[in-house]
Amino acid sequence: MHINPYGEDPVRLALGLVTDPPVSAADLQRRCEAAGLVVDVPASEADLAETTRFLEAWLGVVDAPGESARADRLNALLAEAAAYPRLTNHAADGWHLHYRDPDRPLAAALRALISVGTALHLSGRGMHRLGRCATTGCERPFADLSRTGRQRYCSPACANRDAVRRHRSRAVPVSADKVTSSGTT
Repeated sequence: MHINPYGEDPVRLALGLVTDPPVSAADLQRRCEAAGLVVDVPASEADLAETTRFLEAWLGVVDAPGESARADRLNALLAEAAAYPRLTNHAADGWHLHYRDPDRPLAAALRALISVGTALHLSGRGMHRLGRCATTGCERPFADLSRTGRQRYCSPACANRDAVRRHRSRAVPVSADKVTSSGTT
């Protein structure tokens, strides 16, 4: 089975923007360009506000209670980003597919890119491949990009922290009455 990698990068971008929100339009544009997005129209404060609203709606896809609800929520985002797919070589770096109209504001481009990327990620890898971290107290969203499709944590650090917590909860403390002051029983 060939997994379309086009969904992975937009989903990673969405997660990065959600977990570490941009502080300005310039920051949003810089981060999009660093992720490889060609920005046709410079970012504005309106783009930042619209992207923030869109990402809140996108988190509704992450938090959907089941596959049908997840599909419904994502379909609503896709409908708002509707444009016919087109071949383009706009950056002279090779022909590729775009799922957005040319010369659109950055927020519109992000809406289309992230919505389509999320749809490709979920349809190609499995509808369960978005979630929230299982570590108590951490609610960071994650995209399951693992081979097995059983990721439960947002990061290795949270997985390790939860493993240590589980281990310590199973450990039986040594009873003080079993040890004498000399260290023998």
